[in-house]
Amino acid sequence: MRIPTWVWLATSVGIVIIMALDLVIVDRRRLQFTPRAAARWIFLSVLVVALFCLVIWMTLGGRYAGEFLSVYLAEYSLSADNLFVLMLIVSTFAVPETHHHRVLVTGMMLALLLRAAAIALGVTVVHLFGWVFYLFGVFLIYTARKVITVSGEADEEYTENVMLRTARAVLPVTGNYHGCRLVLWRGGKIWVTPLLIVIIAIGTTDLLFALDSIPAAFGLTTEPFLILTANAFALTGLRQLYFLIGGLVNKLVYLRYGLAVILGFIGVKLILDTLHDNDLPFLNNGQPVPVPTVTSVISLAVIVSTLLVAALASVWKTRRIAKRTQPHPPAPQTPAEPLAGPTSGA
Repeated sequence: MRIPTWVWLATSVGIVIIMALDLVIVDRRRLQFTPRAAARWIFLSVLVVALFCLVIWMTLGGRYAGEFLSVYLAEYSLSADNLFVLMLIVSTFAVPETHHHRVLVTGMMLALLLRAAAIALGVTVVHLFGWVFYLFGVFLIYTARKVITVSGEADEEYTENVMLRTARAVLPVTGNYHGCRLVLWRGGKIWVTPLLIVIIAIGTTDLLFALDSIPAAFGLTTEPFLILTANAFALTGLRQLYFLIGGLVNKLVYLRYGLAVILGFIGVKLILDTLHDNDLPFLNNGQPVPVPTVTSVISLAVIVSTLLVAALASVWKTRRIAKRTQPHPPAPQTPAEPLAGPTSGA
């Protein structure tokens, strides 16, 4: 699939405009993200994704539309699993509530730039070394196993990554927040505020989490245009999900198992596809291996059904725990019978 340069530019500009409008509209109108308001924004985000998918269907065909939707769902679900870490970052740095939206949107913009660089690097590596798909597949299967075996309890402390520690060491940081300002001039020196540090933390942490989602995207499609746009829409919708489920993220107790199934499935699919197009001289004499392959329709069906089962199972589990821990009402007490005594006569 060859995408004209003007389509790349138009799509990139459109995504930037969507993020900028998101930031400007909310900040100027001082909108409060109640769960109901967040749900409306999520509906609008999904509607935009559906329209974009329809455009792909009409211009490129159903196959690429299915691949885009599969990548979008996989990236969105994998990003949603990291919401708890975003909450830890925001709470660790004590970000004022009025700045939560600005921090998330700006951090997602930085994350998208970093992901774009990682995707470009991945495309280059894939074109030079086709056998790297074997490594991607094994890595995804290993990650799926790790997700299942590692304890589901999240750490209650956020550990800064190397890039953030380097930023702190290089940049002079003020001790307090100064409204929504990222930098300021003080004493003849440029200082950065903690707000900028939080944005760097969100962007760089997201890139670390993308180390499994980007190989998973290559397991669903090798088209960089689809991978980049799916990542962009997934990150765009992540901040609405943050305000919608908030503290409820821990109640999705089976989400991690669903994500493990998706990662393992994509890993197996990636290995099968690579075997089907094998060109390694020491494997089957450099000839393709006759193994079954998984179509984009099957991939989409597996991802959707897995997420649906994980969500329904989580709701069932949460309700069952709530019923079990709900205090039982005290048993009604029967009124005591009056004691027999002398009766007065007329």
